[in-house]
Amino acid sequence: MPNLTVANAKHLLARSLFGYSKDQFQQAMGFGTLEELVDRALLSSNPLPAAPGAWVNTTPAQAQQDSGDAGRWYRELTYWWYERMFNEGLNMQEKMVLFWHDHFACERDKVNYPQHMYQQNQLFRKFAFGNIKQLVKEVCVDPTMLIYLDGNNSRGTGPNENFARELFELFALGIGNYTENDIRQAAKVLSGWQVRGLSAAFDPNRWHKDASVTIFGKTAQFNVNTLVDWVFEQKACAEFLCRKIYKEFIYHKPDEKFVSQMATVLRANNYEIKPVLRFMLLSDHFYQVSIMASHIKDPQELMVGTLKALQIKTPDFINLYDMSKTLQMQLFQPPDVAGWPGQREWISSTTYSYRGGFTDSILSGRRFNGTAVKGKLEALAYARSFANCENAALFVNDVIDTLILFPLSQSKRQFLLDTLLDGTIAANWSTFTPQADARILRLLKAIMRLPEYQLN
Repeated sequence: MPNLTVANAKHLLARSLFGYSKDQFQQAMGFGTLEELVDRALLSSNPLPAAPGAWVNTTPAQAQQDSGDAGRWYRELTYWWYERMFNEGLNMQEKMVLFWHDHFACERDKVNYPQHMYQQNQLFRKFAFGNIKQLVKEVCVDPTMLIYLDGNNSRGTGPNENFARELFELFALGIGNYTENDIRQAAKVLSGWQVRGLSAAFDPNRWHKDASVTIFGKTAQFNVNTLVDWVFEQKACAEFLCRKIYKEFIYHKPDEKFVSQMATVLRANNYEIKPVLRFMLLSDHFYQVSIMASHIKDPQELMVGTLKALQIKTPDFINLYDMSKTLQMQLFQPPDVAGWPGQREWISSTTYSYRGGFTDSILSGRRFNGTAVKGKLEALAYARSFANCENAALFVNDVIDTLILFPLSQSKRQFLLDTLLDGTIAANWSTFTPQADARILRLLKAIMRLPEYQLN
């Protein structure tokens, strides 16, 4: 089993959390072993958080669309989730909630009622480390999914095939592991569910009337639960799910041998997710040098992670909400049912400059459009949190090693030191000299504008 080294701990926290602060890193190192850190912190169980407001229990109605309540409540829901991410501590739960939100992608533009999306978000939190098979069963009759993929009011006499297709293609098996007839037959089984208020109910009169159907070569009187059980018995299922987990948390090009090992663990534990996450996070494979700092931060990792790394005490979630749209990862609004493509799709000539604009805003207290940002960095307090803050060269190296995981060349380190010194000599540096705060801000801006800052 790998050791709890500085490099391993930084890699583990970067991949399993939305970033971390210096204090959280020291807390992680205090566990002594990777096994203790994973078992007692990252994969420990958390209770479900309180709701963002009483509105989550109100019956959905057209009036909330007409009044603008839906849009306001979606904002509140997003701020609430950002608070969960920012205050996640050393626990991987929220990272898994986003993983499931991306995996079972639903768009708020079609799911008009934030009450339903809140329920689904809590469902993903409940099953963050739980049983994937049971999660899929609940997603099949989840009001958000029933609305989004047209299962709502799907009748057995003419069932809508959208959800059945995505269940096989995107949620459980992958292309090539089912037939069109399998989709048609499964759509019959999945029919009959209707959204009624805050929940969904089964209407047997709207269900298919066939005595039995044939799916993956098996003829039976399937219902939703037995259909999902049968889907999960297909050999492709465990590999498909583990490949998705691998691409999210390890590397965008999966190692099929290790994926197969993960799938063996998943099957052996009847599709409980925690054992396979534990296997992954404690494997030698996870800590290969070639894998470290090879992942392009998604916009949430970039934004929330920056707030944590700079030790911002009062983050401006309005800034995150607005910037997430510009950076093409608005929560509750994936681009389509396949979710966000990720990795290199996060960086373009447009989004790269806006990424820098976001990190600049935390330093300047102003967005690119001049709007004030709450939670501006206190430069001197941040600098003085480093033991070597009065030694220019050591201070710059400490800040670099705190903020950047990718190995930085000596020439870039010298450039950053020169940025801090601003024409003077190292011996003249002190956090108590005039304009020290401005020089610290220039140093941080230069670091966070580097391509290497985009990687974890």
